[in-house]
Amino acid sequence: MPGRAHAGGRAPRISTDDIVRVGRALGMGALSVKAVAAELGVTAAALYRHVDGRWGLERLVGESVLAELVLRDDPRHGIEPHLLSFALQLRAFTLTRPGMARYMQVLFPRGEAGRRVLTAEVEALARRGYAPDAAVVVSGAVASLTIAMAASEEQSVAVEREDAGGLDRERRAATAGLDVDDRLAPAHAALPRVPRAEYVRLVLTGAIRGLLGVAPPGRPVADIVADLATTEKDLATTEKDLAAEDLAIEKES
Repeated sequence: MPGRAHAGGRAPRISTDDIVRVGRALGMGALSVKAVAAELGVTAAALYRHVDGRWGLERLVGESVLAELVLRDDPRHGIEPHLLSFALQLRAFTLTRPGMARYMQVLFPRGEAGRRVLTAEVEALARRGYAPDAAVVVSGAVASLTIAMAASEEQSVAVEREDAGGLDRERRAATAGLDVDDRLAPAHAALPRVPRAEYVRLVLTGAIRGLLGVAPPGRPVADIVADLATTEKDLATTEKDLAAEDLAIEKES
């Protein structure tokens, strides 16, 4: 195990395993070349001999953490419960490893561990009737939504930890603003109060059902894209009409 160099002494030797060990101890949220180098008692330049800058360090440590993710696939599950299980397993994994949601949100898969996770899910969907390319599309969409929600949750938890009192005041102020709005107050009062985890489950279920509506097993990716593009064309037409109306109003004024 490397130690810190003494004044005037030889700098300690480090290995990739040392970098991974220290990086994991720091956590993905606090990971940086400077922080790892300081913990190992070496210069940043010494670290660059083992990793390709910040991106290389993130990939090295992030893939080491991601290697711990083992997806369970219950063969009794149909497509919808399988995808929900996939999403919830991914959420639980990222939330218990701070910084992993952001790591995966930036780019996924980045390395071997990420490819292994993606391969496992593509194979699981192939067993349920999907072609490999469609399986990549479906699993990627579910993973992207799940990771984004996990990143948002992680940020909220961090804010609560740093300034719970301030956040609570903001929440009360926001609720008070809704309560005095004639249009929003009745709707807000009628909403059920559900725990965060249950809310996430409901949102994921709704998104998965919508996704399966346009991307069922056996449907080619080209048809999925063409179907979704129809809505995009309708939206583009609406935006074009609105732009024309705005231009007409400007000319009149």
